[in-house]
Order: sequence, then C-alpha cells, then structure tokens
Amino acid sequence: MSEGIPCLWMRGGTSKGAYFLARDLPAERAAIDDLLLRIMGSPDPRQIDGIGGADPLTSKVAILSPSARPDADVDYLFLQVFVDQALVSDAQGCGNILAGVGPAAIERGLVAAQPGETPVRIHMVNTGEVAVARVATPGGRVSYDGDARIDGVPGAHAGIPLMFAGLAGSMTGGLMLPSGAPVDRIEGVDCTLIDMGMPIVVMDAADFGLAGQERREALDADAALKARIEAIRLIAGPMMGLGDVTLKSVPKMTLVSPATASGTISTRSFIPHRCHATIGVFAAVSVAAAAVLPEGPAARLAKLPADDFFRIEHPTGAAEVMLARDATGAITAAGTLRTARKLMDGLVFPGPARPSP
Repeated sequence: MSEGIPCLWMRGGTSKGAYFLARDLPAERAAIDDLLLRIMGSPDPRQIDGIGGADPLTSKVAILSPSARPDADVDYLFLQVFVDQALVSDAQGCGNILAGVGPAAIERGLVAAQPGETPVRIHMVNTGEVAVARVATPGGRVSYDGDARIDGVPGAHAGIPLMFAGLAGSMTGGLMLPSGAPVDRIEGVDCTLIDMGMPIVVMDAADFGLAGQERREALDADAALKARIEAIRLIAGPMMGLGDVTLKSVPKMTLVSPATASGTISTRSFIPHRCHATIGVFAAVSVAAAAVLPEGPAARLAKLPADDFFRIEHPTGAAEVMLARDATGAITAAGTLRTARKLMDGLVFPGPARPSP
C-alpha cells in the first residue's frame, strides 16, 4: 500500500468522501480503521496530513463490493472517520454519501452502464436496507451534468433519485418508535425518539430557549447547550436500543422549529456533537416521519404538505423528502433527490503509522 490505494474522491449530496473497493483494502476491520485514520489525517482538528476536510461532512468513506444478495447489485459500507478522535464508526448509514455509490459502482465496473439511465440496487450494509439509485448514463457513461439543484451545493448537476423501503427501525430493532411512544420526556424536555433510516431525537428548539434559526457557528460555540443536548442523548441511546452511545455517532440530535421559507419544518441537527451545515438524508426522512405522528415536537410545529412532499429546512436551505403512505397512514417508502460529482480519481497515500498513546 506504500505505492498508493485506488480511490475515488467524490461529493455525494452535501458531503464529500473517499470511495474504495473492498478488494483494495485490508480484510480485517481493525486494519481498515487504522488505514483510514492515516488516509484522512485523523486525529487532528485540521486533518493536515490527510485528505479529510477538517469537518465531519468531509471525513467520510464508502467501501463498495459486489453484492451476494439477489435483490442488490452492490454492497455499500459507510464509515465515519472522526476528525479529532482516533475513531472510525459504522454505527450509522449516510444518505448523502449514498448518492455517490451508484456512479462510483458504474465507474469502477461493479455495475454495467445501460443506455440513458442505469438503476443501481444498493445494499446498505450498515442498516440492511436496499436503496435504488437511478444514474444518468447517456451513451453508456456516467454523466454528472444536469439541471438538478440541491440546497447546500452550488450549481446544477445530474439528479440522482433515491428510493428506500423498509427504513423503520433501521438500527433500533425494526421499530420506527423504539421506545414505543411518540413522546418521551427526558431531562424535562419532550422528545420523539424515532428511527426511519437514521436514529434521531427530535426536540423543540424553544425548550432550549432558542428560536431555531440560529447560525450553526453560534450553536457550536454554546457549550452549555451542547452539554444539555448530550445529557439527553446519553439517556435516549439506551431507550432506543442503541446501548451506551458515549462513543457512538448515533442518535443524532435534532432541534425543530416552525418553517420560515415555505417549508414543512425547520431543523438544526447535531451529528452528534457539531451542528450540521445541512441535514442528512435519512435524518430528514426521520424528521418528516416525526411530523406525521399524532403528537410530538415535530407534529406540533410542522406545516404538513398536501402531497406528501416535505421540505425539511436546515441552515443552508431545505432537503426534499417524499413519503409514501398506505390507507392507514403508515409510511411504506421514502424518496429523495440528490446529486453527486466525481472530484478526483487516482491513488491515495496513507500517512505513517502512529504510535499507540
């Protein structure tokens, strides 16, 4: 590996990450984690000796391999490489990095391109679900050019529709509401503990003395606020069947408030200790699902759409989520539109091994 490792560096949705083929990495997980920390330059707040961008949103990894499942074309393992800790986590999926999996799978020959458009069935290893991405492939080649726009990303690119089924309880035992209730009171705050693709805790920003429209930098600088949110998170984790979450990146903590830009609801999402510049795809789906519950912070504050097309506002715009529901109102599937772009294709060189602390 001193000669370099094949790597696609891609933007997926509102994140950036390194896409690898499993065959190019070590077989053992501990060796993979060590390698990725050295590639990203962690732990270091600047990630100066690696390719990470000094932000959780740009310190992500996708590992791809052919799928043995009959209902999938490719296996996708998502790994979050922490910036300032020697920690690599598979405790969650990532719907933004997922947006780049279809194009990457075609670029790397895991899926054959079809004329015009290529559907790619993606087994999300972290959670077990299968997503279907539709990738523009005019002339049998991936195209990143198009007129689709998503908030948080400048310019227009080829749209990548993503559809998901079976998201309920993705990491919490198959239950959308793992505690069994739409509202749990934790540390004096009404919380909705929900997992519709991403385990999150939904709370009313007003319960923290906030309007809900604060800049992410101001929220990140509020040590007292973050300590209070973390105290709730540590209690909510076991209630959601996630065990001790002290060193885990889930559940995400989401403050909600009334929408201000013709959306469904406004959010400030902590992932879990820094405020997200936008909101993750699966977190946005979980917020939309919380909004259609009979009660809870999101249900109380949301302005529900007439067409099940939800705009989940975040610090830099809004994420669009579509919910499909049956006659009883139960959510049967969810969809979203993302974009992705290949930024670099080449070899990455990991830094030297670091001595144990």
